[in-house]
Amino acid sequence: MSLSIGIVGLPNVGKSTLFNALTKKSVPAQNYPFCTIDPSVGVVAVPDERLEKLTEFSKSAKTIPAAIEFVDIAGLVKGASEGEGLGNKFLSNIREVDAIAEVVRIFEDSDIIHVDGKIDPLKDIEVINLELVLADLQTVTKRIGNLNKEVKKGDKEAVFEQETLLKLEKILQDGKLAFSMEVSEKEIAVIKLLNLLTVKPILYVLNNKAGGKNLDEMNDERYQRLLDFLNSSGAKWVLVDAGIEQELKDLLPEEKKEFRNGLAGAEDDGINNLIKKGYELLNLITYFTTGEDETRAWTIVNGWTAPQAGTAIHNDFKDKFIRAEVINWRDLLESGSYAKAREKGLVRTEGKEYVVQDGDVIEFKI
Repeated sequence: MSLSIGIVGLPNVGKSTLFNALTKKSVPAQNYPFCTIDPSVGVVAVPDERLEKLTEFSKSAKTIPAAIEFVDIAGLVKGASEGEGLGNKFLSNIREVDAIAEVVRIFEDSDIIHVDGKIDPLKDIEVINLELVLADLQTVTKRIGNLNKEVKKGDKEAVFEQETLLKLEKILQDGKLAFSMEVSEKEIAVIKLLNLLTVKPILYVLNNKAGGKNLDEMNDERYQRLLDFLNSSGAKWVLVDAGIEQELKDLLPEEKKEFRNGLAGAEDDGINNLIKKGYELLNLITYFTTGEDETRAWTIVNGWTAPQAGTAIHNDFKDKFIRAEVINWRDLLESGSYAKAREKGLVRTEGKEYVVQDGDVIEFKI
């Protein structure tokens, strides 16, 4: 399944540098606002050691990982919801993605200009989120007005939709994101039709700089205020050094490890953490198929049944599904072969109601 995450943020916070680190696709990353005018798209493999081990187990000729699409979107400025800067283009590009990776700069560097002239990560988040909220408020208010005619006629569906949107309008007027509103299944269906920006899940990417003046390492109160916001809102976030990760992107794994060990503050693979967090943000899990021809990771939504999971391979699998033979990846490896796993009773036959688990190895019977 094709799912995408839009990389957004104010100008010069490291969006394109991060994108370069995520993919080997070259995009401009010069030090001036709006250098990324058209979104660049890159498909990124989801790191998964289970896939490598299953490939070795089956002696597969090919290995195909799960993937997420990342989109590098032009920098936003205050007033984007009113068309400032590249506001309209920025907002329309965000509407096309499934989730948002919001890059926030947490380092000081006089050589890299900040659009406001100073570093304040929480203020940056507030600027971006407010523009998203204001854009959604325009959409919701317009729809509420368009429903008036049908509401006056007593159309029950129109009445329910307008009541739902009036509740949402109040949330947005208070400066809150749409996904903070408690909603029923029926209300979700109404809101989904508007394709709102602040319904999309957000991953905050805190961009630091190895050897630089990082707010987290300086125990700066600006970083503490940022953490207070992230923790109180239950937000998902990850720490990344986009500059270092871009430098390392073409190195072999062994070379990367050696480089990291010699550089304080760069021991963790921030890019792998970011990709995995993005996967979690979209509520995705992985199941595997494996054999001599190929071992492949398939991406599905957490909670999907076996027939639904089969559609990742081919749409026909849902209707033609008969049963699935399932085993946990670790159980398969520890057994040494499918035959021994069957002898131990570890290979299960599951029907249409089976909810696929992360790490399942599946053979579909259709």
